[in-house]
Amino acid sequence: NNNKSNSIGVVGGNGYTICSGSYDNTIQIWDIETTKQFNILKGHDNSICSVKYGSNELVNTILSGSEDKSVRLWDIRSDKQIQVFNGHTSYVNAVEYSPFVVNNDEIGGNSNVICSGSRDNTIRFWDIRSNKNELHIIKGDSAIKCLKFKNSNKSNKNKKNDCGYNLCYGSSEGLIYIWGEASSSRWWFY
Repeated sequence: NNNKSNSIGVVGGNGYTICSGSYDNTIQIWDIETTKQFNILKGHDNSICSVKYGSNELVNTILSGSEDKSVRLWDIRSDKQIQVFNGHTSYVNAVEYSPFVVNNDEIGGNSNVICSGSRDNTIRFWDIRSNKNELHIIKGDSAIKCLKFKNSNKSNKNKKNDCGYNLCYGSSEGLIYIWGEASSSRWWFY
């Protein structure tokens, strides 16, 4: 199909299904075995830049980021949008489920955290059970293009400020940054 409105921008999968984020502002979910489409998620007002399947207790969710500057959390069983996160001032290029759990009495217990990277040079952390503003912002030097949490194999996991994970992110400058360790510093590689 040569129609740009149906072009696929990004793809994610969970082993049984595959989802595509498209320039027509939709997320489509396909059965891998039958190659048939069985869900369409609508809600974004612009092209989808990033999609990510949940894992563990969030296995039935998809996270999406869009040129409409929003991050959205979807329930793939009901085809419904669960949550919308607004705060970025430009395209959301990357979304990721973080390995962190926040103990938050305000929302009644533990909550999972997601993060998003944007062309506005920020990475924002969000609590998926709260409609509040973001939990934390990392300000970069240029647009954030991609994100990935990596397990830290360092021996300082027992230190108070070390969670055992580093956040790796790529920027539009072509640099890869690593945010983490006990000092919350960053490094860059060419």
